[in-house]
Amino acid sequence: MNTLFRGIEDLFVNVLFAPLDALRAMESWWAANTLNWIFMIICFAAFVYWMMELKKYNDRGEENKDITAHDYL
Repeated sequence: MNTLFRGIEDLFVNVLFAPLDALRAMESWWAANTLNWIFMIICFAAFVYWMMELKKYNDRGEENKDITAHDYL
């Protein structure tokens, strides 16, 4: 089992996180944080899309908003 966990550690440290280590070594704040900005833009776009979908369903009136809409209520 020890070799399995060492193999998983080697995979993550030396292979999957290698690009992040390269970003850390750049010593440029803008270059190192570009990945964070990309993730924030993707999350913001997904949030806006989700809100637009919820508005569509709300405008169509498809949602049952009764107090007794669920059995446990």
